[in-house]
Formats: sequence, C-alpha cells, structure tokens
Amino acid sequence: MTMILPTPAEPLMIGTRGSPLALAQAYETRARLMAAFDLPEGAFEIVVIKTTGDDRSMIDADRPLKEIGNKGLFTKEIEEAMLDGRIDIAVHSMKDMPVAQPDGLVLDCYLPREDVRDAFVSLKDGGLAALPEGAVVGTSSLRRKAQLLNRRPDLKIVEFRGNVQTRLKKLGDGVADATFLAMAGLNRLNMIDVPRVAIEVEEMLPAVAQGAIGIERRVDDERAATMLAAIHHTPTGQRLAAERAFLAALDGSCETPIGGLAELQGDTLRLRGEILRIDGSQSLSDEVSGPISEGPALGQALAKTLLNRAGGRFF
Repeated sequence: MTMILPTPAEPLMIGTRGSPLALAQAYETRARLMAAFDLPEGAFEIVVIKTTGDDRSMIDADRPLKEIGNKGLFTKEIEEAMLDGRIDIAVHSMKDMPVAQPDGLVLDCYLPREDVRDAFVSLKDGGLAALPEGAVVGTSSLRRKAQLLNRRPDLKIVEFRGNVQTRLKKLGDGVADATFLAMAGLNRLNMIDVPRVAIEVEEMLPAVAQGAIGIERRVDDERAATMLAAIHHTPTGQRLAAERAFLAALDGSCETPIGGLAELQGDTLRLRGEILRIDGSQSLSDEVSGPISEGPALGQALAKTLLNRAGGRFF
C-alpha cells in the first residue's frame, strides 16, 4: 500500500515544548523529514505544548525538581496529546525521558547525537578547578550536585533553574559563581558567546542519553513509523539502548544521581556508569565492554555490578 505523505492541507503535527532548545530540536526533526521525503515546510506543523516542567511558578522557584515530581515532568502533557491524536509525533531531549513509555506509544527514532559533555559556565576566569573554596555553584541536577560535592565538598550548591538567558542573568546578579549546562544545547542554539569550558567525561560522566534527541510516535501509526525510520541514526540508537537499559535496571529517575555513557569502538560497545550518594559522600563507578548487539544486556550487567557493590541503603 502506498504511503500517503503529509501535505500543507493535512500536515504532520510535531509536538514539542516551547523552549528555544526544544523548538530548535523540532526544527531539526522537520528539516530532516523534509529532506528525506522532498516535502515543503508547510507539510509540517509545529505544535507547542506546555508541560508541568514549563510552569514558570515552578521553574523559577527554589524548590528542587524532586519535590515537584520528576517522572514525566517534561513529557506527560505531550504524550497525552499524542494519544489523543492532537499531534502525530513528539520530539524530546532524551535525558528528560522516563525509561518506559505509556501504553500505545513507542520511542525508536533518534537523531545523530551531539556533544555529550557538560559545560562549566561562569562569568569569572578559569574553570572548575579555579573556583575558590566555598564558591557557590547553581544547578538543579542531582547528578551534577553529587559529582561536584564528591570532588569539591567545599563548594556550596544552590538550586538553579531556567533557560540559558535566565541562568546567565542569575550569574550576573551574583546568585552563584558558576553553573552547568549541556554542551549539546549550547551547540544546537549556536550560543558561541556563552562563557563555558567543556568538562571531559573522565571528570564528570554525563547523564544517560545526554545530547540525544528522540522522536516518539503512536505504536499503530504506520506512516509515522515509516517516515521516522528514514531519519533514524542507528549508532545513536545502539548507544542509548545500552545506557537506558543501565538506567532502567537501576530504577533510575531524575531523583537519583546516575551518570552513564556508551561509546562505539568498531564492533565493540564500551559502557561506563556511575552512581553517587546525593550528598556526594560516595561514588561508585565501573565499565563493561562487549558486542554492540548485546548493549542492553551490558547495561543490565553493569547496573547489577554497581548495585551489588552499593548495598541496599546506598541511595
């Protein structure tokens, strides 16, 4: 049966959050689909959906994300719109995605991954090592907080949320001496003027799936499945299969300080993982390697190793 492609009269509805980064990711998805199927821009409609995580009363508050409710914080309303048929596909930052999708939805398309590293951002000269004793660092990430305190227990960590512009203003106002952003987001927004230093993964292991864009669809939408298959980046999918299996086996969420990174070296997948106590007082890390096809099993095995070392009360 011939697939009926979207048209300006009946466009493919692309759901996304409304932040500049989320929109940039939606535009990239649209551009790749346009090129793959030789379609005009009008054959797609970008639908902005406000999520719980976009509620400014919560984002600007000093409450930690875990008090608001992390799982689905940036995805729930978008997924509901897809199940209701208001949108056809949804574009997500994969590090925000829970490891399980709601019944009726599937996530099996990934765009080529960007820089996975964290960016140290400060208006003051020098990098992380140059921060004086007792310096204030702003972050809402439990992983970054735990990693920082593990390496620099002298630092003071304060809650720090908002878009890039909001965070830079807070730095200028003296709320903190430094903060962290994802290199991927800065690159996608072409923010070359933001003062930052990339932190190598050997120093700070990134969040699982950091730098990756995922595109979700309804299970029974054959047109969306065919179209998304044309832009799927297999190596990114292979890496995320291992990382998300690692996260799932740890029962990980935004409430747990976890870092994970899979890399491909020829036919071999190398997976590094780290778990930390929330206060940074202890960090456990390890790595595994094996055939790329065994990525999910490697992720589960690495999680089991770290859990066995951690004991029952680690988290």
